[in-house]
Amino acid sequence: MCTNYAAARRDHLFRHFGVEPPDSPWQEEVYKDYPAPIIRRVDGELCADLATFGIIPRKHIPDGVRAFDTMNARTETVGERRSFNGAWRKQQLALIPCEAFYEPNYESGKAERWRIGMADGSPFAIAGLWREWDEPAGRVWSFTMLTVNAAEHPLMSRFHKPGDEKRSVVIVPPDEYSDWLSSRSTDEARSFLNLFPDSAMHAEPCQAPPRVSKAKPKGVEAKGE
Repeated sequence: MCTNYAAARRDHLFRHFGVEPPDSPWQEEVYKDYPAPIIRRVDGELCADLATFGIIPRKHIPDGVRAFDTMNARTETVGERRSFNGAWRKQQLALIPCEAFYEPNYESGKAERWRIGMADGSPFAIAGLWREWDEPAGRVWSFTMLTVNAAEHPLMSRFHKPGDEKRSVVIVPPDEYSDWLSSRSTDEARSFLNLFPDSAMHAEPCQAPPRVSKAKPKGVEAKGE
């Protein structure tokens, strides 16, 4: 699973994904409830909007209900889980543009943060679902990442605690972006939910940057402005 990733830069949204970036800025490091761009197909056209990470934002969890995480959706049960099945049935499919994502590696005996991306350093997209919310300030969106079992994957099986199930986000190949977003049924959508070749990926240990408030995004210049 993935609960932290590096969102694609503004210039990469246009140059690599062919969409105009949202007007509002976002942080490079994305965590639960942080806004970040997603790509959807709307009226036949691709568009990028800011959405919050976690398909059920914390502020929409009813009072008295214990907070729960919805940053990842298991492909095996996505059609059954209440948090995700509405978006899945409606085929509210998204591409989540990334520079990298982060997972814990325990091979040294303790958790070590690793950065995972493409071998050639290019931006990429993770398959996701989106949901719409009506709020006092207007319409907003949220999203989750789809994950698959990675027990047999040479790279992704190296992450998470010993004994835990090995999971991986679904990376969509660039030549399948349009077809994924245009899926006409859940069966067709499932045909895209596969592990990405490890030979095309790169991973290495890295340090976590300081956490900053999601209410005041910083480093807009780093997004290509």
